Amino acid sequence: MIPVPGALGARDLVAWRIDHASFASTWDSGEGSFLYGGRWNSPGVRAVYCSLDASTAILEVAVHKTFRVLDTVPHVLTALRVNDVLSVHVVHPSNVPDTNWLRPGNPGASQQAFGDSLLASHKFILIPSAVSPHCSNLIFDAARAKGDYVLELQEPFTLDPRLRPPP
Repeated sequence: MIPVPGALGARDLVAWRIDHASFASTWDSGEGSFLYGGRWNSPGVRAVYCSLDASTAILEVAVHKTFRVLDTVPHVLTALRVNDVLSVHVVHPSNVPDTNWLRPGNPGASQQAFGDSLLASHKFILIPSAVSPHCSNLIFDAARAKGDYVLELQEPFTLDPRLRPPP
């Protein structure tokens, strides 16, 4: 069972992401996923990946870029607010055709096609994180969801020194 955040029963849903500082102004373009694809989208689909907490956003980036990169290259922490929590489609693990898709590993074409279908049908999808399975990721197509979310915060990201790798 995916833990549904308390925010879904409230008025606000905030999601977080970390971007290279040079991409701060285009944080919601989906350009990277458009070019390369992602866990839940094929190349050519502009999916924006966020987490429901900043800690999971850090892990999601670190698993791809490493803590060393987060420590040595300027990044930005961004928070957005979804205007209507009822526009968020919650994907329960039992609704995923292959539960292995919820585990770490490289996505296959079927997994990406499943995500493409979800993104085409819903403004926002909430799905378990592969890097932190008891946490959730919010994914959306910015063009489809335009006007249904607002930028809440954007600030320089600094890695906690205790997470810095030894020299």
